[in-house]
Formats: sequence, C-alpha cells, structure tokens
Amino acid sequence: MTRAPWWENTWSTVRLVTAALIAAAVIAQAQVTFSLAADAGRDMTTTVVNFFSFFTILSNVASIFVLAWASLWLWMRGRDAAGRPAREPVPLAVALACVSTYMIVTGIVYNTLLRSVELPQGTTVPWSNEVLHVVGPLVLLLDVFLGPRPRSLRWSAVWAVVAFPVVWVVYTLVRGPLTVNPVTGAEWWYPYPFLDPALQDGYGGVAVYVVGIAALIALVGWFVVWVDRRRAVVGSTGATTETVTAPSKNAPVSR
Repeated sequence: MTRAPWWENTWSTVRLVTAALIAAAVIAQAQVTFSLAADAGRDMTTTVVNFFSFFTILSNVASIFVLAWASLWLWMRGRDAAGRPAREPVPLAVALACVSTYMIVTGIVYNTLLRSVELPQGTTVPWSNEVLHVVGPLVLLLDVFLGPRPRSLRWSAVWAVVAFPVVWVVYTLVRGPLTVNPVTGAEWWYPYPFLDPALQDGYGGVAVYVVGIAALIALVGWFVVWVDRRRAVVGSTGATTETVTAPSKNAPVSR
C-alpha cells in the first residue's frame, strides 16, 4: 500500500525510537546480569556467552540493527532522483521479515510458556523484561501491517526466516551439556526450561517443544511473507495509477 510521506516519516521514527528503547532494555538487563555475576564471583565469560545465547536477546539485538537500518534507508535512499518512492532492497525486506517473525514468536512463547516461571528476585529488570517480551514484539507485529515500502518477497524467503532458529536450536542443544551452570553449579545449562532434558523427561520431551516451536516459527514466517506480498501487490496497483492527458479530449485519465 502506498502511504503519504508524512506517514512514512512518522513510522520510520517509530522504528528508530523502538530500536533505541530495545537497546536501552538490553543494556539495562545486561548490566544487572553481569553485575550480579561479578559480585558472586562467577565466570564472566560463561555469563556473557549465556546472556547472548537467549533467543529473546538475540532477536531483540537483531531488531535494533534492522529497525535502525530500515529507518535510515527510507530517509536517505527511499526516493530516487525524481522523487519517486522506492521499494525496500531485498536484503532489508528479508531482514525485516526475519526479525518480525522472531519477535512475534518471542512474544507468543514468553507470554504462553515462560511468564509464569519464577526467577530469583532482583535478577531481572521489570521494565526491560516487558520491552523485550511485549513492547518490542507488538511494534514488530504492527510493522508487518504498517511499515512503509514493502516489496513482494519470494516464498523462498520463508526458508531464510527459519534458518537462524534451526542453527540456534542445534547450537543450544550441543552447547547445553558442555556448559557448567555458573549459578547452580550444575554440569549443564540451557536458556529455557523446555529445552532442558532434565526437566522434560529426556530429549523426547525436548523434541516435542522444538517441533512445536519450529512449526510456530514457520507459520508466523509464512504469514509475515504473505502479508508482505499482499501489501506489495496492493501498493503496486495503487502506484501505477497516474494522471495523463488524453490527446483527443485534453482530459485527465488514469492508466
């Protein structure tokens, strides 16, 4: 859908503000996590790697860069020399589809499976937690419908969307039994309870969650690409309507 320049600029500002808010939330949580680890004399290297092994953190960090990229692109390259609007470049469009999917899934999984999981008092920053799991995902969901300049992605973009979560799951399950939990001293560490074989009656229980979440990611990714393609078609139809002068009648017509 073709939108007025004021709307494009407004939404680009929303993207940039959201990126800044997410960055502040990640930094705030990192400061608390790293400070607690330092005070307790825990291994800092393991603590830092663990922090950036959470899918939530990785999704939010990726969103910071992609939202900032989208905003700056529109302001700097969003129109050609003649002032006509340009479609998002393919790498940016794919990146937006990816982070939108990851953030939406993060919001769904956290609020259905993890919100009720109790954590030690003082280990999380409440406002940061809500930004990373609620505010950010909601803005990225709205961005799917309201973001300016969508382009018609190929359906193969869905494979690009699911690639990173697959790599992350493999990394997590391989690293988990090789990592000593710096908090409890257990000889394994997993970022989420549903990935811990000790809590899920073995890898069979873990597999059920992995398959379910993989299906959710694929479904959300398909939906995001479908909306992108649908909006691009509508926008292309609207963009092709222009006023010209008919030679015989000197009357404006549309083509």
